[in-house]
Amino acid sequence: MTTDWAAEYRRLLQGHRHGAAGPTTERYRAAEPPPPLTLAEVCEAEEELGITFPEDYRDHLLRRSAGGRINRLRRDAAGWGWHGDSDTNYDLLRTDFPHPDSYRAYEDDLDDREPLEEQFADQDAFRRAWQDWDDEYGVHQERKTAGAVYIQEHGCGFSTLLVVTGPHRGTMWFDGRATCDQILPLLLNGSPVSFAEWIDRDYLTPW
Repeated sequence: MTTDWAAEYRRLLQGHRHGAAGPTTERYRAAEPPPPLTLAEVCEAEEELGITFPEDYRDHLLRRSAGGRINRLRRDAAGWGWHGDSDTNYDLLRTDFPHPDSYRAYEDDLDDREPLEEQFADQDAFRRAWQDWDDEYGVHQERKTAGAVYIQEHGCGFSTLLVVTGPHRGTMWFDGRATCDQILPLLLNGSPVSFAEWIDRDYLTPW
């Protein structure tokens, strides 16, 4: 059965929240951080989002702050979510975060299948084929961050991800697709970094 990539891409894009941007993490760094959440609020957020927060992130929300150096978790008209963040796909939060090795071969094949204009006898056929390929590529990019929250933005398209679902739950990743087209694990002494290890360290790098 042929996949309708355009329909699937439109469906996945509905998982984003594009409300008015809220206070950024940069502003929170210079101001008083928001207060912690109550246990009832954290439980309500987890139930609504359909996930259980990693233990150290949960502890941060309960004991330190609902935000601070990271995107603030709060409830607004759309429900519980990360204030000012339009990148997290809420419909994919309950899907396991995929390790890049799991889709490397598919991504190579997808790149090889990009339609070229000289392969088509007319422009309309080329445009249709390229649009279908582009929609499949869009679906693939959305699925790359399934099960992860954009916990901190760095500008210029770079972000740090907190994995909340799947075998890599609780680890931190760097979304560097703006330049290197990769999502890379943050490491400390060669081991995956947890939220607690990352939160007070600005120098952790994905290599």
